[in-house]
Amino acid sequence: MNLLVFALAPVLAIIVYIYLKDKYEKEPRRLLFYNFLFGAIVSIIITTVLYFVFNIILPLPDKYSIFQQFIKAFFVVGVTEEFSKYIIVRYYAQPKSDFNEPFDGIIYAVMVSMGFAATENISYVFQGGIQTAVLRAFTAVPAHATFAILMGYYMGKAKFSNNRILLNLTGLLLAILFHGAYDFFLFIDFVPGIGIGAFISLAIGIIVSRKAIKRHQERSNFKIF
Repeated sequence: MNLLVFALAPVLAIIVYIYLKDKYEKEPRRLLFYNFLFGAIVSIIITTVLYFVFNIILPLPDKYSIFQQFIKAFFVVGVTEEFSKYIIVRYYAQPKSDFNEPFDGIIYAVMVSMGFAATENISYVFQGGIQTAVLRAFTAVPAHATFAILMGYYMGKAKFSNNRILLNLTGLLLAILFHGAYDFFLFIDFVPGIGIGAFISLAIGIIVSRKAIKRHQERSNFKIF
């Protein structure tokens, strides 16, 4: 029970943080919950299937070179996980009438991503214990939220633009880029000191994400000037 609490605590903290940032027109809690649930179940299923397909199309040896780790980080993990979240936001959340301002792209993308992160985190924490829970609370879970904010920022713009396809794909590609960079530096930990690159990429992502949140807040359709 304690491990479950430790696994879910950072996820819930981020959900509350993003929910409070939606200042001007709150989303229906039921719809937020459904996005979280789809992220926790459907996203994981899509990811598992895509991993299986990638393993057939692009099998990698047990010991990876730096280039192979690059392929794994960006084109296997990054593409697979972010695409599985993107699909739900794009085809479930974005068409909803309640998705009625650009900030909604951020909040729905984060809900899907936190659902994914919850399932993933439970698995890792039950295997690795409290130390893993504490480490991931300040790394992997915020990273998933950061990738989602970057994706959601552009998907929020896309809903109200004539360039919907381009903006949606920009959000997806940006999430893949930051996700891939974060994982790549962790994957090549056999290079002394290189792991710091993961934290630098995460820090940059957080800074950009905060600006994205603020920008959509300022441009809310429901803001009273």
